[in-house]
Amino acid sequence: MNRFSTIDYVIFVVYFIVVSTYGYWVYSRKKIKGVSDSKDFFLAEGSLTWWAIGASLIASNISAEQFIGASGQGFAVGLAVAAYEWVAAIALIIVAVWFIPIYLKNKIFTMPQFLHTRYNETVSFVMAIFWLFLYVFVNLTSILFLGALALNNLSGGDQDSMHYIIIALAVFALFITLGGMKVIGFTDVIQVLVLVIGGLATTYIALTLVSDHFGLGKSALAGFNAMIKDAPDHFKMILPKPKAGTSQVEINKYLALPGIAMYFAGQWIVNLNYWGCNQYITQRALGADLKTARTGILFAGLMKLAMPIIVVLPGIAAYVLYKNGALQQEMQTGGHFNSDNAYSAVLGFLPTGLKGLSVAALTAAIVASLAGKANSISTIFTLDIYKKHIDKQASEKKMVIVGRVTIFAALVFSILLTWKDLLGIGGEGGFTFIQKYTGFISPGIFAIFILGFFWKRTTGAAAIAGILTGFAMSVLFNNYAPALFGSETILYTAFPNGKGGYEIPFLICMGLSFLFTIIVMVGISLVGPKVNAKALAIDSSMFRVERSTLALIILTLLLLTMLYVKFW
Repeated sequence: MNRFSTIDYVIFVVYFIVVSTYGYWVYSRKKIKGVSDSKDFFLAEGSLTWWAIGASLIASNISAEQFIGASGQGFAVGLAVAAYEWVAAIALIIVAVWFIPIYLKNKIFTMPQFLHTRYNETVSFVMAIFWLFLYVFVNLTSILFLGALALNNLSGGDQDSMHYIIIALAVFALFITLGGMKVIGFTDVIQVLVLVIGGLATTYIALTLVSDHFGLGKSALAGFNAMIKDAPDHFKMILPKPKAGTSQVEINKYLALPGIAMYFAGQWIVNLNYWGCNQYITQRALGADLKTARTGILFAGLMKLAMPIIVVLPGIAAYVLYKNGALQQEMQTGGHFNSDNAYSAVLGFLPTGLKGLSVAALTAAIVASLAGKANSISTIFTLDIYKKHIDKQASEKKMVIVGRVTIFAALVFSILLTWKDLLGIGGEGGFTFIQKYTGFISPGIFAIFILGFFWKRTTGAAAIAGILTGFAMSVLFNNYAPALFGSETILYTAFPNGKGGYEIPFLICMGLSFLFTIIVMVGISLVGPKVNAKALAIDSSMFRVERSTLALIILTLLLLTMLYVKFW
C-alpha cells in the first residue's frame, strides 16, 4: 500500500485553502451588506439557488456514514444497501411535491416550529429535546468517529493520532459552521464537486484493482463484470428470507436488509422522515421560494441515483479482493476484522495524486455533514428552546451569538463522546448503528408529521402519545418482543442473531412501531376534542407542479425503474 506523497499533501492542502477562502469570502460579503439577523444565519433566507440547495443536500447527506458505513455494508451485504439511496430519490419527489409547499406556505423555519403551529408548545418542546439528543448522540458523534477512523487507517496512525484527527475535523467544521447557513450552502457546492470527483476516482481505481487481480488488465468495465461474476450474491437488491440451515452470515445480512419486506416497512419511514421531517436536511430549502426549493430537491434526487457508484461499489470491490486473498491486513483494526475499513482499504492503493484528491473528497463529505448537523443543532436550540423558554426578548444579534456558542458546545461534546467510542459505534458497523438507533424515534416523528399534514382531526394529545408510543414500540420490538412473544408471530419473524438470542430486523421493527403509533394517534384523536382546522394553511393549488418539475420527476422514476429491473 502506498502512503501519502508530497503531491497528495499538496492537493489536500489546496482543497482546505480553497474551501476556507471561499467560505470566508462569502461570509465577508454578507458582513459588508450588513446581513446578520438570525434567519440569515440559520437559513440563508432567499440567497441559495436551486443548484446550491441540491448540492448542499447531497454534501450534507453523503458523509462518513455513506463513504465508510455504506461501503462497509457493500462489503458485508452488497448492492442491496443501495436501497437507502434509491428509495431516497422517490422520497425526495414526495417531499418536493407535498411536504415543502406546506412548510413554505406556513412560513415554517424549524421542525419544532411546525409542531407548535400544528399542535401545541408541549409537542414542539418535547420533540426539540428528542432531536437535539439524536443529532448529538447518534449523528454528530458517528460522523466524527467514522471519518476519523477512515483517515487514521489511511495514515497508518495509532489511537493518539486518531484523537488529533477527531479534533482537526471538528475545528474545520467549526470554521465553516460559524459563518452560518449561507456559508455552509455555498461551500457545500465545492464540497460536493470534490467528493463526487474524488469518489468517482476511487471507484474507478477499485474496479481496475479487481480487473488487474483477475488478470484482465486495468479496465474498470472488466473489473465490474468480474465482480458480478465472482460475487453474484452481492448484486441482488432483494435478499432472500433465511430458511432452516441458513448460515449466520446470511442471516445477519437479512437482519440488516430484510428483502422485499423492508419496502413495506422501514425503508419509507427512514427516507421520508430523513428527507422531509429533519431539520438537518429541510433547512436547506426552507429559505427559498417554492420553485427553487423543488428544483433543488429534485436535483438532489437525481444525484442520489448515482451515489451507489461512489459509496457502495468500492465496498463490493473490497469484498471481492478480500475474498480472493487481497486486503487481508487492510480490513483489520487493532488486529480484528472490521467491514467499515473497506473504503479506506481501497483508498490506500490509489496512485500518487489521486490519493490526495480522494482523501480530500472523504474529508469534504465529513466536514460538510458535521457543519450541517451542527448548524441544525444550533438552529433548534436557539429558535425553539432559548428564544421561547430562556430569553424571550433576545435580540437578533444575541441569538446569532447563542447559535455560535451552541455549535461550539455540540462539537466539543461530540469529541468527548467519540474519544474512546463511548457509544460503541465501531462495534456493529457505523451504517447499521446510525440507521438502527435513529429508528427508535423516527416512527413516532414521521407519524405525527404525516397525520399533522393531511388529517386535520389529529390532536396535540395524540401527538404526545405518538412520540411516546413510537419510542416504546421501537424498544419493545427491537429488544424484547422475541423473548416475550416468541420468534414467529403473525406480525413478525425473528431470527438468530448469533449472540444467543433472536432478533427482528430493525427495518421491520420500524414499520411495526409506525403502525401501532398511527393506531394510537387515530384512536386518541377520534375520542378527544376537535382541533382548529385552520392550524395549517393548505389548499390543493399548493401541490400543482410545473412542466419542468414534472419532467424531472418522470426522468427520476424511469431511471429508478431501470436500475431495479437490472439488479432485482
